[in-house]
Amino acid sequence: MIKVRLDKTDWRLLAELQKNGRITNVELARRVGLSAPPCLRRVRALEEAGIIEGYCTLIDEKKIGFDVTAFAMVGLHSQAEADLVAFEERVRSWPVVRECYMLSGEVDFILKCVARDLAAFQEFIIQELTAAPNVDSVKTALAIRRSKLEPGSPIPQD
Repeated sequence: MIKVRLDKTDWRLLAELQKNGRITNVELARRVGLSAPPCLRRVRALEEAGIIEGYCTLIDEKKIGFDVTAFAMVGLHSQAEADLVAFEERVRSWPVVRECYMLSGEVDFILKCVARDLAAFQEFIIQELTAAPNVDSVKTALAIRRSKLEPGSPIPQD
């Protein structure tokens, strides 16, 4: 993977967009010390380079009725590449799974799950996850509270 060289202005653009993806181009340009046209060109270049992957809205899941956040640590029978890819494809089809990471160490994957209630989470674990092909073990942990939410990446300070 080729890493793109970013200058101070690019980093400031990324920091501002990470704070507020809905900021107008005019306001973004003002905050980073550019006029609007070059600001827009730079943002588009960052998008085209794949540095900015997209924009999303953060929703408080509890306020819309999803009261359970839990993590599932999954061990697979086989770690052959085809089996890993098949599991990842299946995970993408489960709406309850919001994030998935392949890990090194004792477990193969960790899944962040969000469900309406404990019964819905348990139903997912029993009917979907443990029943999935190649799944050997599943350990779960319920989140008590979120202590930090900072989406995105660390941005170097000037």
